[in-house]
Amino acid sequence: MGDRFDAVVVGAGVIGLTTALRLQQAGSRVAVVTAEPPAETTSSVAAAVWYPTHTRFEPRVLEWATHTHDEFARQAADGVPGVVMRPTRMLLRGPIHDIPWWASALPDLRTLRGDEVGAPFTGAWAFTVPTVEMSHYLPWLQQSLAAAGGTLIHRRIDALEQACTWAPVVVNASGLATRALCGDTEIRPARGQLVLVANPGLSTSVRDEDNADGYTYVHPRSTDVVLGGTFEIGEWDTTPSPATAAAILRRCTELLPELAGAPVLGHQVGLRPFRDSGVRLEADPRPPGRIRRLVHNYGHGGAGVTLAWGCADAATALVHQPR
Repeated sequence: MGDRFDAVVVGAGVIGLTTALRLQQAGSRVAVVTAEPPAETTSSVAAAVWYPTHTRFEPRVLEWATHTHDEFARQAADGVPGVVMRPTRMLLRGPIHDIPWWASALPDLRTLRGDEVGAPFTGAWAFTVPTVEMSHYLPWLQQSLAAAGGTLIHRRIDALEQACTWAPVVVNASGLATRALCGDTEIRPARGQLVLVANPGLSTSVRDEDNADGYTYVHPRSTDVVLGGTFEIGEWDTTPSPATAAAILRRCTELLPELAGAPVLGHQVGLRPFRDSGVRLEADPRPPGRIRRLVHNYGHGGAGVTLAWGCADAATALVHQPR
């Protein structure tokens, strides 16, 4: 059994890298093993705006989301690359809505009336949340890991037991790869297609998730705007669909006419690791083979960035829990 490291994290998306950093901060020598470099993970495509998309309420999920919001707010204040606090509006249709279950995570959420947002909307939630530009943030996570003595190993494994090569303690943050690595058939892709356009001067993120024509959001970043989107469960195709792209552009321009004529910079597709029963974050009672302790941290769907730091804290606590 390898003994160069105390723990190995399988997966180098935002869940794997944040968990690895927390393990380091708790005193562990850490390796991250990944089939793809961070720049080619699903996280690299994420619009990465804090919001518990398609996430059901559980007390622990609210706790993870709150801890993650607070960590990103600190990082934004400290000037961590790619992290900014951005005003956001969630537009509402239909009857008046109660405040969302995750409202307590935010210090400034307020409800707007229909006459404040205009037809066809009956109101909106307005709040400020972290936006994370992954092209800057993932390299920062990777550099932080390396600066503290961590190692990133590019290796494809086909069973979790193989991670014992590097350490006796394993954290499984492998996302969709968990289907193959430990046979969890609950984990499925939720395909997300995006269109990137030049930013015409927008600064507020806007969501219209109840649009009958499809899931709609506009997320400005420093130089571009992420337009979306789709949430197609069970779809594995990573090739952008021109028809889907045209529909996204149409919905987003109807929502914000300032986008009309904005140059298209690119098209992206990411496969979110969606799990019907929600995130699996637990110590495995029967780790395979020679693994001394196995902690699972996967199945975050479209809320990986929203839950990452809270889940990293929880996974680290499980690693260090007395047996």
